[in-house]
Amino acid sequence: MSARMAQFGIAAVFLVLGGWALFAPGNVIELGFTEAYRANTYTNRFIMACFGAQAVLFGIVALVVRWRAKAFLVFAILLLPFFVFNWYFHFEVPVLTSYGMIDFAGNSLMLILALLGWRAARAEELAA
Repeated sequence: MSARMAQFGIAAVFLVLGGWALFAPGNVIELGFTEAYRANTYTNRFIMACFGAQAVLFGIVALVVRWRAKAFLVFAILLLPFFVFNWYFHFEVPVLTSYGMIDFAGNSLMLILALLGWRAARAEELAA
């Protein structure tokens, strides 16, 4: 896998999940949050849509900027606290439903892609 393909994969996760939050925030709230923490209010849909818009923005940036090996490595490291977040808000404080753990799946995919991208970019940089 090339570094560029890994980067496009990361962008796709942001665009798909961010697009879902941007264009169907009520659906994300209904499926992603347990009953005790679910409040499908206008304010919460607005906040979810804002979160989605930021994710879409980053996805678009990831499509147009070429990452070097260091960017992939930093991104992989910065993803690690999100795994703690997913664990805590699913197992310790049951905010996220099993559907809400799609965030964990997206983070896992992005971590794998970031490591593959780092390896590919490093090889490309050494060859240049």
